[in-house]
Amino acid sequence: MTGMNGSTQIFVVDDDPAVRDALSTVFELEGYAVSVAENGEGLRQLIGEFGPAPVLLDVHMPGQSGLEVLKTIDADSYPAPIFMISGQGDIPMAVTAMKTGAFDFIEKPFDMDTAVARVRQGIEDFDRRNRTDGEEAAEEILSVLTPREREVLEQITSGASNKEAGRTLGISPRTIEVHRARIMEKLGAKNAADLVRIVLSGHA
Repeated sequence: MTGMNGSTQIFVVDDDPAVRDALSTVFELEGYAVSVAENGEGLRQLIGEFGPAPVLLDVHMPGQSGLEVLKTIDADSYPAPIFMISGQGDIPMAVTAMKTGAFDFIEKPFDMDTAVARVRQGIEDFDRRNRTDGEEAAEEILSVLTPREREVLEQITSGASNKEAGRTLGISPRTIEVHRARIMEKLGAKNAADLVRIVLSGHA
C-alpha cells in the first residue's frame, strides 16, 4: 500500500475532473501518493500497475457505476479499504456498497479535512477489522440496544426506508426516526452512512 517514495498510495476514481483534482491536492498535501482514474477500467489499470491500495470510488459514474466496479474488482476480498463517495447517497445504497465490500461511505459535499480523517482512520482500522471475530463484535454492538431498537436496526441495515420499516414493525415512520436517532447516539454514529459502517463492520 506504499508508493515508491514510501508514502501511502491511494487511488481516486471519479468521472469529475474537479473532484479528482481537489482530492488529489488535499491528500498529496497530507503526504499520500495519489493516482487517479475516471472509471473502473482506469482503476483496474492502476491496481495492475501499483498493486492494491486504498480507493476513493465515486458511486455515480457513466458506464460502470461504482457499485458495479466493486463487483468487478471483487471488493469483498480486496486487501485494502474502499471508500465510496457520492452526492446522492442514501441508506440502501450504503448498505449495498458495504455488503459488496466497501469499507466506508462518504457523502458529498464533504469537508476535505473530514474526508482525510475518515480515510486515515479507515486505513488504520482495516487490518484490525479483519482480525476481529465478527460474531463477537456484532454481539457487543447489539448489547447496548433494546429489543425494539434491534428490530429497527435490522430494518435499517437491510436497506428499508423509514416508511417501509414502520410498516413491517407496525409503528409510524416518525417513531422509526426517533429509534434511529437513539440507535445512532448509542453506537456513536455521526450519520446514517456511519451507522451502517459500524454495524456491518461488526458483522464482517
